[in-house]
Amino acid sequence: MELLSNTKSFGGWLKRYRHESLSVRGEMTFAIYLPPQAETQKVPVLYWLSGLTCTDENFMQKAGAFRKAAELGLAIVCPDTSPRGTDYPGEHESYDFGSGAGFYVNAEVAPYSNTYHMYDYVVQELPHLVETHFPVTDQRAISGHSMGGHGALICALKNPGKYQSVSAFAPITNPTQCPWGEKAFAGYLGEDRKAWKEWDATCLIEKAEERLPLFIDQGEADNFLVEQLKPEAIEAACESAGHPITLRRQPGYDHSYFFIASFIDEHLEFHSKALS
Repeated sequence: MELLSNTKSFGGWLKRYRHESLSVRGEMTFAIYLPPQAETQKVPVLYWLSGLTCTDENFMQKAGAFRKAAELGLAIVCPDTSPRGTDYPGEHESYDFGSGAGFYVNAEVAPYSNTYHMYDYVVQELPHLVETHFPVTDQRAISGHSMGGHGALICALKNPGKYQSVSAFAPITNPTQCPWGEKAFAGYLGEDRKAWKEWDATCLIEKAEERLPLFIDQGEADNFLVEQLKPEAIEAACESAGHPITLRRQPGYDHSYFFIASFIDEHLEFHSKALS
């Protein structure tokens, strides 16, 4: 791994690394915040998955999470949102597909099937890398925002026992039924809509092998609420299946990092309780 930067914050260290990834067959960048407790003991880890157009830096710079993470003794790991540098035809033409929009799936349609394996990267490769090279335990939590909220939910639902907790801010809960998801899934997974259901949190609820409680915050003033996010879909699926969910609708809040920063401490406390 190549260390790109090293910055002290609230007694801990925010580090950025570049490394060669087997999953995406190219270079990937991730950030890790190590709380002060990591200097003397191993600490649990929260994996944060960011949304469309983001990199590993957006959450780390805007969410205001380090003070509480330092208090709780919680490491935070944030990967990038897609492979970079592949330059496929049309890859950089829109914000909701291609570069910065990997959707945390394993692509099956060429040319994206060559490198866009963000699910494998997040679930397998990155935790192995982090747990090998940093003072962290194998106790994991996962969270994310928007596209990353979708990613956090499917990673937890598809991997019983791997994560001790899961939460999301304004997640794309039913991507098979919204424009963002339909565009991405068609481009990455092909035209078989039945196959898409394996990457849709709402569809996964019914057959989930583990009833890990879902903790979701959704702003009621979110511009994408009705057309793209559809929290009522996963709420109904959880009610039907008896899957525990806490869905908080927050009046006046939009889709921005101001929303995330307002409630991130509560999410960190939720994860810390589960990890302890």
